Amino acid sequence: MRKDIHIPKVKDVFIVAVKEWDTEFLSQNWFVYLINDGDKSLEITMVVSRGYTKNQKTATLRHAFGLISPKSFKKIELLMEEVFTFTNEFLVTYFIGETLFEKTFVFPPNTILEKNQQVIPILDVHGVLAI
Repeated sequence: MRKDIHIPKVKDVFIVAVKEWDTEFLSQNWFVYLINDGDKSLEITMVVSRGYTKNQKTATLRHAFGLISPKSFKKIELLMEEVFTFTNEFLVTYFIGETLFEKTFVFPPNTILEKNQQVIPILDVHGVLAI
C-alpha cells in the first residue's frame, strides 16, 4: 500500500539561519526563516522545530502560517547559540492546491557558523542553508 502513496518532492522552499541585529536584545542573533522561492503560494503552512543531542533535547515548538506568497519569507524563531551543538530539525508541511508537501530540514551540529554562510535568495543576505 505504501508504494501507492505519491509524496511530491519539495523544491523552491528553504529553511535558513540568518545572523541579524535583534532590536529586542540589542545584539546580533541568529533567526530562522522559511523561504518560498517558488511561483505558487504555500497554504496552511506548519513548521515544527526541535533540537537534540544524544543526551539532551529542546522543547518542540510549533508555528502555523496561513499563506506564504510566492517569492516571500516568514521569520520562524530565534535560535540560541547554546543549541548550535545540537541537531536542529525543522519539519515543514504545506499545501499547494490540494497537494500536501512535507520535508524535514536539518542543521547538523556545529554548522550554524558565519564561515558557512552563503547568499540567501529572496532575503538578499548571507545565511546558513539547512539541508
